[in-house]
Amino acid sequence: MTIHKEGYKILGTVLLIFAVINLLLALLPGVIAWSVPVSAVLFFLVLNFFRSPKREGYLHENAIIAPADGKIVVIEEVEENEILHGKAIQISVFMNVFNVHINWYPLSGVIKNFKHHSGRFMSAYLPKASTENERTTVAIEHENGKVVVVRQVAGAVARRIVCYAKEDTKSFQGQQMGFIKFGSRVDIFLPVGSRIDVKLGQVVRGKQTILGWLE
Repeated sequence: MTIHKEGYKILGTVLLIFAVINLLLALLPGVIAWSVPVSAVLFFLVLNFFRSPKREGYLHENAIIAPADGKIVVIEEVEENEILHGKAIQISVFMNVFNVHINWYPLSGVIKNFKHHSGRFMSAYLPKASTENERTTVAIEHENGKVVVVRQVAGAVARRIVCYAKEDTKSFQGQQMGFIKFGSRVDIFLPVGSRIDVKLGQVVRGKQTILGWLE
């Protein structure tokens, strides 16, 4: 199993904590027999969260690829007032703690805007999470001039968003955009009129599932 670089510090800290706890519990008769297996299982769960699988991506200049593993929880026309200042089609992918939490660029283009917003930590399922939770917003201009907005949203458990985007640099479809630590979601805002190829409740796979197409 390959571990993502964002997990190194957390895994080291967790391992140290478990080691100290088990050393202390070793002083109590009979406790170490169950504390070590329990610690091993918990450590493996955290380790699994930071896995970084090798995965071939789907590449097409007009396709919008899923930026994360998870379930489609929103498909609707909304007002996107931060970047687009108008109507857009929002698609949201919710990631639970068992999903891979790497985020990938859904299309190639030029990064026109990037901003990190401090905020709350409501459940990522709630509609208000997209505008009130801690989040990052990345606007990507496609070669045809259309702009797609990608938003990483923290959840009730996720408290750390990492985004590698930099303004006025190029994004490449399927390249890593960032990482969200523990449960969270990613919102994508597409131009109205874009073709949508996914349905509510559908499980998608980052880099591989086609969410839709720019028309």
